[in-house]
Amino acid sequence: MSFKVIKFFMVRSFKTFLKHTAKDFHNQSVNPPVVRASTIIFKSMQDIRNTQNKAIKNPTGGHFDYARQGTSTTYILQKILTKLEESYHVFTTQTGFGSVFLAIFSVVRPGDEILVADPVYSPTRVLTESYLKEFNIKTIFYDPHNLKTLQENITSKSKLIFVENPGSNTFDFQDLSKIISIAKKNNLYTAIDNTWGTPYYLKPIKLGFDMSIVSATKYYSGHSDVMGGSLAVNKKVFNKVKIAEKITGQRLGPDDAYLITRGLRTLDVRLDRHSDNAKKVASYLSTNKKIKLLYPYKKNSQNFRMWKKYYSGASGLMGLKIKTKSVISVRKFVNSLKLFGYGYSWGGFESLVLHQENREIGKRKYMNLARDEHLVRLHIGLEDSSDLIADIKQALRHIK
Repeated sequence: MSFKVIKFFMVRSFKTFLKHTAKDFHNQSVNPPVVRASTIIFKSMQDIRNTQNKAIKNPTGGHFDYARQGTSTTYILQKILTKLEESYHVFTTQTGFGSVFLAIFSVVRPGDEILVADPVYSPTRVLTESYLKEFNIKTIFYDPHNLKTLQENITSKSKLIFVENPGSNTFDFQDLSKIISIAKKNNLYTAIDNTWGTPYYLKPIKLGFDMSIVSATKYYSGHSDVMGGSLAVNKKVFNKVKIAEKITGQRLGPDDAYLITRGLRTLDVRLDRHSDNAKKVASYLSTNKKIKLLYPYKKNSQNFRMWKKYYSGASGLMGLKIKTKSVISVRKFVNSLKLFGYGYSWGGFESLVLHQENREIGKRKYMNLARDEHLVRLHIGLEDSSDLIADIKQALRHIK
């Protein structure tokens, strides 16, 4: 494979690295080609054995004997992400949720217990709370703002702490170093869903987590036309994850890998714009007395302090807690927005809105939401911020 992954010591900036890495000098193309294969062809049986021996000696070196393990296209993406994450290795999966499953399945077995942040992504909650129960794996949810509920629920059966930061729906920021300290003291594995921040704003493996998940469907690809996930790991859990990846077939295809690699070229440019637009929208919304902004904007808040402690920036996803006795007025507000699309996911170039009701929130244990409080999620896209603010302003007339 005649491509070159630029090392960080060769450049000073994350941004420069993304623009210059993984050029294909063999095909003389700026981006590496899409290599599709099921059979990987060899010159001889000895060639197969040599490759298999290389894979044993260097398991992260891209030595494949069957394409379910990957091709040069997926390998290039893994190497780029490993540099960005500053991790031992990055596994890539078909979806972000596939990476959630792979992280848990790699280290948890029947009879174990896992501790999960209460505000996790609702499919993660269904997986841990309901599905794992069928395999005699118990899940205990903890309060992200009160880590005593984490510490006090650790038993001899505890195996994993699963964090999502910030939490889905209510955007709770947790004290990550304290969680890592608790885990190490009790010899527990740690995993974090870092989709909101990406390694552009937070590097969890460097901080001390064993595993870090990013839904590549979102900011990595950036164009709402790809499904994928990444699972960054340290050396401690690498072998466990590699075995689980092999037996579950959790692999990303080459076409999606190519699109994610291409999207990464502009990750910094897009996130800078998402962040700048989100700050302007947040500034406007912060003046509305009927709205509590769920975003690291208010400097004297616990969420702001925890965000500032660990993150170098903020992405474009935020929540609104709207106080009104009329849920109909909230629905009218959402449905009156003209520049915001209606749909799940986020991280693309376009702005999105979602009224979060029971289907999205799930059965939360520690969420304090009054009957006259309603959650709306906004993804602030790459449009002109003044147009987005004007759109929000006209729609807010419905909030009574």
